[in-house]
Amino acid sequence: MPLGRAVWAAGPGRLRSDPLNLVGRARRRESDITASTMVAPSRPKTVVIGAGVVGLSIAWRLAQAGCPVTVYDRAEAGRGASWAAAGMLAAAVETEPGEEKLLALTLESQKLWPRFAREIEAASGISIGYRDEGTVVVALTRDDAEQLRFSYEFQRSLGLDIDWLSGVEARRREPHLRPGISGAVLSPKDHQVDNRLLGSALAEAARRAGAVLHEHCPVREVELFGGRARGVVTDRGSDPADIVILAAGAWSREIGGVPASYLPPVRPIKGQMLALSMDPAAPLLRHVIWLPRGYLVPRLDGRLIVGATVEERGFDDRLTAGGLLALIEGAWRAVPAVEELPVAETWVGFRPGSRDDAPMLGPSGIDQFVVATGHHRNGILLTPITAEVISSYVLTGRLPEVVLPFAPDRFGDPHRPSVRGLDAAFAPEG
Repeated sequence: MPLGRAVWAAGPGRLRSDPLNLVGRARRRESDITASTMVAPSRPKTVVIGAGVVGLSIAWRLAQAGCPVTVYDRAEAGRGASWAAAGMLAAAVETEPGEEKLLALTLESQKLWPRFAREIEAASGISIGYRDEGTVVVALTRDDAEQLRFSYEFQRSLGLDIDWLSGVEARRREPHLRPGISGAVLSPKDHQVDNRLLGSALAEAARRAGAVLHEHCPVREVELFGGRARGVVTDRGSDPADIVILAAGAWSREIGGVPASYLPPVRPIKGQMLALSMDPAAPLLRHVIWLPRGYLVPRLDGRLIVGATVEERGFDDRLTAGGLLALIEGAWRAVPAVEELPVAETWVGFRPGSRDDAPMLGPSGIDQFVVATGHHRNGILLTPITAEVISSYVLTGRLPEVVLPFAPDRFGDPHRPSVRGLDAAFAPEG
């Protein structure tokens, strides 16, 4: 049966930048997405473009369901934005004004994460460093505290699970926080995962499930025949497919063969980051710490991730003195002891940003061509739900209500001809 497409009018675009701005609306409810994949009678041969955590998780779920799956990536699997991220699963503290629908989606995915982590570790044999100590948002000055208090009251009114901490209570939890901080908020359900280990685990799990990964093999173009995607072209030649899924992150618009009006409006948003080396046996921090400008993420191996700048610089991968200075100064103002830590690594990543900072999930407007990109700062957090809804869509032709606001065509030309989603041959009978 033909598939329809959701229509959603996006509000004004913006770039989120303030980690203290928690304003947003969502209603709490139990997740209607489970961590199991719905299996349909047909098993379409699928090509996934992009081997980040989003593409790999979709490939893994489809391979589990018995689909022949091939994944192509321009570089090494898991080495793009997935490698550069901090791994925060922060549905609460990441939310900003006007993101009501996005908050509903992130909360759904957050509920999936504990089971998803256990399942991927079992499937891959690789620990992914999932940690549930929670997140602490700190206010360093009186002005910070006023902003944080407003955000706290608003979030509590939404039913979100957060608690106000005095400066003393915050330092009792994290003794290396600066003396005299004005206050803090504890978000116990905002956890973290080691995103680099996650990428490795997903690649291994996908391979074990039967997916084929071609690294350092960029897709040159999507082959279209009769208005439908029929495969891809790479340096290896043509690879026919029943379904093509675009999950190439910030590079999603660099794929040839697709009319520009049907490519997702994704752009790279540069982020500079660094890692410091703590003693793993005596780390400075246990919680993820959100600062007035930035964040600190402690890893089990002793690394302390310090991030991140937010820059509209295209694919400029250069580190800058100003960027690193801002990161180090922000960390030092909150945790003075970081000045004694050696710098272990510095890097630049490119978040896949959309016009409204929300992902694009579902049918592209071209039959057999599905989109899963534009996750911006929430790629790691949204990995479980993205894998579930996209794999389920390929297998059943259905999308749950919670993802309908994120239809890729919400940015499209309203006069663009309507097309079906996936071909009827791959939709279930009935």
